[in-house]
Amino acid sequence: MHFALTEEEELIRESARKLATERLAPLAERLDRGEGRPEFLANLKLLAENGFMALNIQAGFGGTEAGTVAFALALEELAAACASTAVTTSVTNMVGEVIQAVGTSRQQADHLPKLADGRYPAGAFCLTEAGAGSDPAGMKLRARRDGDAYVLDGEKIFITSGEYAGLFVVWGLTNPDVPKGKGISVFLVPADTPGVSVGKAEKKMGQTGSATNTIHFDGARVPAANLMGKENDGFRVAVGELAGGRIGVAAVSLGIARAAMDAAKSYARERKQFGQALTEFQGLQWLIADREVDLHASRLLILDAAAKKDRGEPFSREASMAKLFASEAAHRCTDAAIQIHGGAGYCRDFPVERYARDARITRIYEGTSEIQRLIIARETLRQLG
Repeated sequence: MHFALTEEEELIRESARKLATERLAPLAERLDRGEGRPEFLANLKLLAENGFMALNIQAGFGGTEAGTVAFALALEELAAACASTAVTTSVTNMVGEVIQAVGTSRQQADHLPKLADGRYPAGAFCLTEAGAGSDPAGMKLRARRDGDAYVLDGEKIFITSGEYAGLFVVWGLTNPDVPKGKGISVFLVPADTPGVSVGKAEKKMGQTGSATNTIHFDGARVPAANLMGKENDGFRVAVGELAGGRIGVAAVSLGIARAAMDAAKSYARERKQFGQALTEFQGLQWLIADREVDLHASRLLILDAAAKKDRGEPFSREASMAKLFASEAAHRCTDAAIQIHGGAGYCRDFPVERYARDARITRIYEGTSEIQRLIIARETLRQLG
């Protein structure tokens, strides 16, 4: 098997690492304290200008056309510096990909360049509702046809980038009289659409630099031309795009885990107990060894799923495997990093406690670990015929 990266993929990874080190890492601690939003938005614009907001979008729309492997490599580097910036980048790429996949040529031309060059600071993926998280087919937001428009009423919760996104991709119920999941459609909704309002930012445990909001739709009138794909076919679109999004979450998880272990290894080399460095103790060596296996296995699972997607092969099972393993590994790695730091790791003087908080959500968003196991089992058993 050929595991080598292409020259372009290597260049994108190095470019992401440079931007992450120079611009994202110095801001991460302030973002975690609720400060530095203007600099955060400036970094999003810089990432767009360097091609990171449209990594898998065609060049004709301003995209990089680098592919999913490059996307995963870049997100790992960004997340190692700032998980909040990385998840915003991941979701914006996800929004661009769904427009490219099912949008009309007019929709693509109108919106993809604005995502690619940063005119939209970010894109937002509006799927989750209070009663439709792990079960998105149970959504209640109503999208009622009215002449040459659809009128949207309802709300979406836990929306990444809600307060500064320029464009929402919104799923709504267009036919409530058919079986669950069959009457859902998807729409492009610019953030300045009358009737659309953004609720307060959630007070989160981690990834606090990334805004997470409730989005309200109160009689929001959307032109019928903003329907993406066929009416009542939106749930299928959501399922397909979530699979790609899971590669992004897996890569973010890996970046956080890698940063935590890098910090832990550096600390262990310097910290002395009983007259010797912590790295001289076999128990700690074994702890590091197990976590290095986690990091390496996560990366291989992620790249396998990404490569399958790039080749146009089925990748849903592999994406769920990568997301499940990498997010669970991030928990193990950040926990180990705190343990290696001892009491110091529990204090905000060291970044490992932030890494642990940032990692926790990766086992929840884009489908919980339990949902990933259901998908993996279903796809595996389906292959048996």
